[in-house]
This record gives sequence, structure tokens and C-alpha cells, in this order.
Amino acid sequence: MVKIAQFGSWESPLRAAVVAASGGEPKWVDTHNGRVWWAESRPAEGGRVALLHEGPDGHPVELLPAPWNVRNRVHEYGGRPWTVVDGPHGELLVFTNWSDQRLYVMPVGAPGTPTPVTPEPGRHHGLRYADLSPGPDGTVLCVRETITGDGPTDVRRDLVQVAPEADGAIRVLGASHHFMTGPRLSPDGTRVAWIGWDHPRMPWDGAELCVAPLGDLGDRAVLAGGPREAVCQVEWETDEQLLALTDPDGWWNLFRIGLDGAATNLAPLADELGGPLWQLGARWFTRLGGGRFAVLRGDRLAVLDEHAGTVTDVDTDLTWFSSDLTVAGSHVVCAAGSPLRDVAVVRVDPGTGATTQLTGTRGDLPDPAYLPVPVERRFTGPDGRVVPALVYPPRNPDFTGPADEAPPFVVNVHGGPTGHVGNRLSPDFAYLTSRGIGVVAVNYGGSTGHGRAFREALNGQWGVVDVQDCAAVAAALADEGTADPARLAIRGGSAGGWTSAASMTGVDTYRCGTIMYPVLDMLAFVGETHDFESRYLDTLVGTLPEHESRYVERSPINRIDSLAGPVLLLQGLEDEVCPPAQADRFVASLDGSGTPHAYLTFEGEQHGFRKAETVRAALEAELSFYGQVFGFTPPGVPVLELRS
Repeated sequence: MVKIAQFGSWESPLRAAVVAASGGEPKWVDTHNGRVWWAESRPAEGGRVALLHEGPDGHPVELLPAPWNVRNRVHEYGGRPWTVVDGPHGELLVFTNWSDQRLYVMPVGAPGTPTPVTPEPGRHHGLRYADLSPGPDGTVLCVRETITGDGPTDVRRDLVQVAPEADGAIRVLGASHHFMTGPRLSPDGTRVAWIGWDHPRMPWDGAELCVAPLGDLGDRAVLAGGPREAVCQVEWETDEQLLALTDPDGWWNLFRIGLDGAATNLAPLADELGGPLWQLGARWFTRLGGGRFAVLRGDRLAVLDEHAGTVTDVDTDLTWFSSDLTVAGSHVVCAAGSPLRDVAVVRVDPGTGATTQLTGTRGDLPDPAYLPVPVERRFTGPDGRVVPALVYPPRNPDFTGPADEAPPFVVNVHGGPTGHVGNRLSPDFAYLTSRGIGVVAVNYGGSTGHGRAFREALNGQWGVVDVQDCAAVAAALADEGTADPARLAIRGGSAGGWTSAASMTGVDTYRCGTIMYPVLDMLAFVGETHDFESRYLDTLVGTLPEHESRYVERSPINRIDSLAGPVLLLQGLEDEVCPPAQADRFVASLDGSGTPHAYLTFEGEQHGFRKAETVRAALEAELSFYGQVFGFTPPGVPVLELRS
């Protein structure tokens, strides 16, 4: 018997602890000598990243027990943290360890403890390594980041070659730009290719493809890219030709590029086959052979046929694929999922779509009947701008809401802001929808996946276009009766936290907002954030000091008297991207203002939440917060204390 109950008060088997346990997922998938490898986050172990490979019986084998943590903090977001090379005595695993950021080596298949390869830094996390790939003669090529001072921009980066079996001898190859991806070795071992960019550009604004002799990066040639062309992936095809994803025509397409710079688009189309380089080492394409390539068209797996000039989606019920494409035999291997299928490492036959899952599901997820299935929609924003969004209606087979009520809805704002939300299982969305609260995830102007023009709609307009687009979607759902106009909320983390705070102080659309590890003060962000994003606002807002008034006028910390309703702030105390000082100042201004609010901080968390106990506490606090504001009592959830 289906029960009729107030939206938000429904009982759900999807407890916060279950969501927290499901928070880890596989990534950095690769193959070596036909064996599939991947990293995997462990929320129950403090967010530790484990490393696994496919065993002889097909079951996963974990190589590194706790406390080994295969993760690094180059650019603070990290990059590919491991590789396997062939040494004179067999396979060697080389990886970065979070606690000291050093490179370690361990023979594969032999018992023993990993041995440090690189020197211990003179300061905590003072030397960092990322985007590891095999070099010649069993060496490893990567980016090394050196912290040179106490300021957030006191950083130097070099491309280096490390010899794990020669006492960790490090050969500095050089530096072409302030930011670089790890070098890729040509098949004959004589040249390297890499991608570089400089302030004030971010890698999706403009980045260059460089090639040089392995021993002399000063003798480099720039083969593609520029101030308004962004190369995002490069691989060698032959000793004389490379394959690269770049966007000279406004869309990331796949090009073949000769050493003379001559470039051919293998399948011209107005679709994105690449993405933003938030982390070093992503792979949006891989070779299948015979002029065919596995590519990601948006988040979906497709096959590019250069002879036909076509890109054809693979026929599979998986709707989201990670940018980790690699090949094992005739199959594509990566992490993938769908709204009803947890992200797992899979083998996919690109011809038939047949899929073999290599890893189990995470956590104790409930029957799929409790999971929301999003509806892909396109709304109209200001000036007729199309705003894509995924609408997740409430879904619970045991409950329905009163016939004369529309459900409360939460607008979810993705981070970046140069990012996007994909069509995949989101346990935190399901935590809300299974209790009768709808969610809409908005790909506002500035999001990736829709070409350069759409991405650049946010240039100079951060805090304007994102706020307007999210409000337009919320208003449209309310106008059509899908959502209750009196019970709309907004939530987001990082740049999504900024948009949530800017929305709560800039429009009257929402009753309340959840603001996680946010930017709240633009001027302070410029001086407080890390090197990678320290000039990001030059593009998103404007250069200083010419546009200082924009920074001041749009910053939520200067508009607290305009808050439209209660707010919940959630913040990690070790966050180097959006330091807690901003949230501290914001909350200090709120205290005594009369606006109900709560502020939860979490020890040991950086930018984003990784620990199971943090995720659980944050979700329960958010649900209790909505219940108090919207007038329902969520069962089995501790009451969040609000102050004013």
C-alpha cells in the first residue's frame, strides 16, 4: 500500500551512512601488459585512495594496504598518481603517496614494502609529483611541483624523468610554461610531447601542444594551441605524428598533427570530445586501430571512424563514462555508470555495447526503485540562452505526496564553474528524492560540454549568468507546477557554493541555501587561493584593479543584509582552494543578524568531503535544515541547531 505523506517526511532505506559508504569510486583506470589497474577512494578509511588491479581469477586485487594513500596535490586537485613500468627484473609500480607526496616504487607480484624514490622534501608537501607515465628504460616521466615560499603562488613546476631503480635519480627536463601536463614519450623514445599554459589563462582558455627532443626541452616546437585554442589531450600515433584534442573551431575535436604542425580534423562536428584539465592525466580518447577511436561525446562512449568522418554512440545503457579511456585487446576499459547503476570499472565491446563489470558496487545501495531517474531538459534563460538541466523528481515506491501539493525542490549547482553535471547515479540526490524532495542539476552558462561559446558566456559574468540561469530553471519548474514556488532551495560546493551564496544575496527565488566550501569574497579569494586558480577571476570577473567594483559588488560577504533566507555552511578546515577564513568571516557577520543559520566545520577535510563520517554529518544536517525551513520533520535525522 502506497502511503500519502508530506513531501520531505517520507521514510527511505537510503540512510546517510549508506550514501557515505558509497562515496568512493574508481578512477585513474589504465592497463599494463593486458592487466587492468585502477585507483579507488575509501570513505570508510578516511578517504584513503587504494590501488587495485584485476587478478588472475577476475577479482580485484588490492596492492597497497592502509595507510598507503595513492594521491597527490599538484594544482591542489591532483593528477594521475601511478604508473607501471617494465624494469630489468619485472614490472614496477611507481606511485605518489599522500602523507609526504613522495614517489614510491614496489615490484609487482613480489612481497615487500614500497621504497621511496624521491627525496624527502624540506617542508611539508614541498615536492609533489603528478601525471606519471612510462619513460625510456624503466624510468618515469611526470610533472614535479616545488613549493618555493610561503605565499600561495610561490610555486615552480618542471618536467622530470625519474629512475626508480637507480636510487631515484632525477633528471630535470625543463619547463616551457608555468603549468604543464606530464610528458608523453614518442614510440622511438627520442621525443616528448606535453601541454603547457601560463597565467592568466586557465587550460580550457588557451593551452599549447609542445614537442621537443627528450634531452632538450629548450628546442621545442609548438604544434597547436594558443591564446584562444586549448589542447586538452595529446598522444603519439607514430614517431612523426600525434593525436590531439583541441578546439580551433570552438569544439574539442580529434586532430592528427604532424611534426610540422599540419593538422587534420578526423571527424569535424559541433560536439565536445574533450573536457577541462582540472586534473592532469585525463584521457577522453584512445585508439582502437584501423582508423577507429574510442571517444567521449560529452559523457557518452562513442566510436570515431576517420574514414567515414563519423562519431557514433556505442549502444549501451551506461550513460556516463569517466575520462579514463584505455584499451585491453579489442575492448574499451574505463569507469562508467548510469542513474540506476553504480560507477564501476567496465570492459565494453565498442561494436556491440556488451559490458563486463570488473568491480563490485559501492556501499549498500537500495533497490533501484528508490533511485531517481533524471529527465534531460532544456530551459530558456535570460536573453533566450538555452540552459540544459537534469530534473530529478521525488521517487519512492512506498510513498506519494498529497494531491494538492507540489514538492519542494533543490537547485544543485556544480563546481568549477568550468565543469558540468552528468547523467549518472548521484547518491546524495537520491538521499533527497527518496524522501520527497526534488532536485534539478543545472548546467548554467559557463559549463563545459556545449562548446567554447557557451563556456565563455560566463566570462566577466560570474555571479550574474550562473545566478540568472539557475533562477530561471527554478522559476520554470515552479511555474509549470513541478516544484512548490514557496519551497525552493539552492545548494552547491566550491564554485557551486559561490553561486548558492550569490543567489541567496542576489535574487529572491529561494527560501534557503546550502553553501559548501565556497568562495564568498572575490577580492580575498585572489590573494588566499592556490596558484592554479589565482588568476581565474581575471577571466570570470575582470582584471584588477580596473574591475574592482565588480569584485566588491558581487561578493556575498558584502551583501549579507540582502540574504533571502536561512543558510547552512559546510567547510573543510584543511581547504587550500577555498580556505575556511572566508566562511569564518561570513558566519561572524551573520551572528546576531536575525537570519537563521548553521556552520559546520570538519577536521582533516580538504576541498570536498572524502571521509564517511563527514559525508554522513553533512547530509543529515542538510536534510534537517530543509525540514526546519520548509516545515516537515524528516524521520531518523538529528535536529540541526540553527542560530540567528
